[in-house]
Amino acid sequence: MGVHERCPEVTDSTGGFDGAGPGSGSEPESSDSLKGFGEVVKAFRKRARLTQEQFAPRVRYSVPTVASIEQGRRFPPTDFIERAEEVLDAFGALKGAARHLSRRPGLASWFRQWAKLEAEALSLYTYECRLMPGLLQTEAYARAVFLAQLPPLSDDEIEAQWAARAERQRLLRERPNTAYSFILEEHLFLRQTGGAEVTRGLLDHVLEVAKLRNVEVQVMPLMRETHAGLGGPVRLLETPDNRWLGYCEGQENGQFISDPKVVSKLQMRYARMRSQALSLDDSLSLLQRMRGAL
Repeated sequence: MGVHERCPEVTDSTGGFDGAGPGSGSEPESSDSLKGFGEVVKAFRKRARLTQEQFAPRVRYSVPTVASIEQGRRFPPTDFIERAEEVLDAFGALKGAARHLSRRPGLASWFRQWAKLEAEALSLYTYECRLMPGLLQTEAYARAVFLAQLPPLSDDEIEAQWAARAERQRLLRERPNTAYSFILEEHLFLRQTGGAEVTRGLLDHVLEVAKLRNVEVQVMPLMRETHAGLGGPVRLLETPDNRWLGYCEGQENGQFISDPKVVSKLQMRYARMRSQALSLDDSLSLLQRMRGAL
């Protein structure tokens, strides 16, 4: 693995950093595995003598979503697979077919390697100064970000990106032994992306997530004379074999960083930012005051 692996197709600006940009890596793309999974779902649905209209509410998804999955145009979320397996009494066939799906829609191709590592990480550190990290976004906030993307995203792209983001957010609760640290710039909340109501929901959500024992949220105050993060956003993670890796992202490029010397520099900067940001208690107190002021 190289020192810096610069990846193409990086677009996750207002389209939603965290690898859900509108480039070719994230557009709804069909594949034989997706089509095959869709056919299996359709076969078991018909075996159960259910129409799409009858099946959709039982798995708590819309009829268009069910149709897209059966046609191989949309990647099935984990909860859809689990509910469909139960509703259709599929003998494990759907879960088995899902293991062979070959793509992660809503995640750009350049981000999939990091997303895979993220799902297995022992520790995950995130500093963000542009917009709320995907792991902390609410659906309303994410959709506001997606709608602001230029060039505009299609409805299918927006749905695929939100599905991917919601799936990733399960990590916070499904991996209680993973330590998550977030350092967020105060202006991310002050900007009120999506409006006051969306921001209220975002603040409520972040405050709720911060209650988890494995999650730490710190706010970098608006006024700060010294700041170790002026080089931009950064992510760090610890792998199951205790290696540390880094990832940095711009508007049109991304870097996967494995060189220990470079990762060490990023760790040093992140450690300094943790001391420069507000304490955990002071951060939560500030977020609560901001919530009360809206």
